[in-house]
Amino acid sequence: MTDLALTNFLIRTGDDCLIVGHRLSEWCGHAPILEEDVALANIALDCIGTANALYTRACDLGGGRRTPDELAFLRSVTEFRNALIVELPRGDFARTIVRQYLFAEYELLLFEALSSCPDPEVAGIAGRTINERKYHVRHCREWVARLGLGTEESRSRAQAAVDELWPYTAELFQKDKLLEELVASGVLPGLDGTSAEWTDVVSRSLSDASLVVPADVFQHVGGREGRHTEHLGHLLDEMQIVARSHPDGKW
Repeated sequence: MTDLALTNFLIRTGDDCLIVGHRLSEWCGHAPILEEDVALANIALDCIGTANALYTRACDLGGGRRTPDELAFLRSVTEFRNALIVELPRGDFARTIVRQYLFAEYELLLFEALSSCPDPEVAGIAGRTINERKYHVRHCREWVARLGLGTEESRSRAQAAVDELWPYTAELFQKDKLLEELVASGVLPGLDGTSAEWTDVVSRSLSDASLVVPADVFQHVGGREGRHTEHLGHLLDEMQIVARSHPDGKW
């Protein structure tokens, strides 16, 4: 049962990485400056690469009954377990940067915890991922500051992004039976303090950028149970069309 639980955890963590990576890839050729076009494309590749590594380990634990490509391209909307925040449309540049900052701070804490996982493959993936996420955090935090402390227009757009995205952040730290089982069995370290640490770090960074954290907002959940917004269906239609159109294709 523990292997099954770990498999499901790796898949849903991979789902987060894959979907946010696809959203970032939508900026390729459309970022406001060339340097940022390259930066967002590289961050997207990091996220998709992490998804592939997590899916690969999940498939190994599952006895090879599925492949990483099948997990990415042949599952339906309700089979994905990503958090809702990563599937929301990219919006403007400020929204993309704020979303990626909030998510990168979460990922950094998560993979730091997973680096002590007793499964050596998972610990190895986490260890390799940490440095990438440190760069993601630094890059996006700098942009959050530039937007928040820039013009009236840039600050207004950044604040609007914070207001819109904050109600989706609690789901990242949502406790459920899957996590409880893995922590109780010693497969995953306890993550009890992660939410408070994330909130403290993020709140300080946003405050330094003259941005205000919304108070007492309704939090949206459901992604971990396969209940998604309409946006994920549109994303998967685009992302999966080639694989579904040519299921026996070799690339």
